[in-house]
Amino acid sequence: MLENESVLKKASFNPKVKTYIFLVVLFYLVVSIIGWLLLPFWLLGLGQWISTKFFHTLECQLTTKNLRFSKGLIFHIEKTIPLENIQDLSFYGGPVLRWFGLTLIRIETAGGGGQHSNNMMSMLGINDAENFKLDILNQREKVMKEKYQFSGTVKDETSESLNTELLREIKNELTEIKIALKK
Repeated sequence: MLENESVLKKASFNPKVKTYIFLVVLFYLVVSIIGWLLLPFWLLGLGQWISTKFFHTLECQLTTKNLRFSKGLIFHIEKTIPLENIQDLSFYGGPVLRWFGLTLIRIETAGGGGQHSNNMMSMLGINDAENFKLDILNQREKVMKEKYQFSGTVKDETSESLNTELLREIKNELTEIKIALKK
């Protein structure tokens, strides 16, 4: 974590995520040919063990400047998204998710046009997801206000003299062009 950052809120995850993961993987095992070979192992304890281990890897923190999320067993994924880059926060909840009482928060970042998964982050099963989403949006607004206030003061102090000098150079060039056209 950066020096200027402090954790504002840590998300907690609904334990029903474990059951959801277990059943989703079970579904894919049933519908795939190779899955039939793995199905007995999944049902005899491997599924519960992996689902529980995966659940314990879920972590999400809202800091003063970023949103951090990590998950995964074999392929551990950690994403840090600067709050100023967040373009959209959406809730997704199909019938299965609603049946489990879970919500999927999908975050799209700047430059996220098309099907670029690098510009998306999904967080499944955050408790009190609506308030967590509001906390993210409120902190994002604070970050954006600070950014624009800071850039305003820099502009007043340094950019104005640069702009004046640039305008003088443009004026001199135009004067030279005007003289050349008169000849």
